[in-house]
Amino acid sequence: MLEARSLSCVRGTRLLFENINLRVAPGEVFQVCGANGAGKTSLLRLLCGLTLPERGEILWGGLPISADLARYHGQLAYVGHTPGLKFDLTARENLEVTLAMQPARDQADLDQVLERVGLSSSAHIICRHLSAGQRRRVAIARLHLTSASLWILDEPLSAIDAEGVSDIESILIAHLEAGGMVIFTSHQAIELARYSIDTVNLAG
Repeated sequence: MLEARSLSCVRGTRLLFENINLRVAPGEVFQVCGANGAGKTSLLRLLCGLTLPERGEILWGGLPISADLARYHGQLAYVGHTPGLKFDLTARENLEVTLAMQPARDQADLDQVLERVGLSSSAHIICRHLSAGQRRRVAIARLHLTSASLWILDEPLSAIDAEGVSDIESILIAHLEAGGMVIFTSHQAIELARYSIDTVNLAG
């Protein structure tokens, strides 16, 4: 379980948000809402342990994430606003990098994952030559190759077409059904079948 208590964040001299509380248990999904500049990405980065809050604390399994950040990161998959790809590698090679850190997986998984996200025909194209939507699909495809229970996703539907949106929704539903947890931001609506989406609203 992930829990945030009384989080506050300051950027420069500006207070982005304060007293943010949330608790995400297995099988639950949270959406961070707010206007542009309200601090949505900043909150996600705090929850990832990439930056420190001005005040408050973040707990994983009842313990502060700072107590063992490496262990926490081992249970976390983060897809940021930018895809975080190596642009000089192909789509498949980017996934191979992820696969190398998941020894329980094998190469057969890659073909299945590429097909599932609609990238079979683009697997051997250098990522700098892919469209923004295709790059996003590569980033999302890495989620298939991780055993992390907590997914934190910043605008996962950005530049994705309608078919891709449906594919991503299916990926999220499967993760929740397996007892996973999801926290995300999105300017687009996401439908997750029987799963209700809790929200935390940043006033901005």
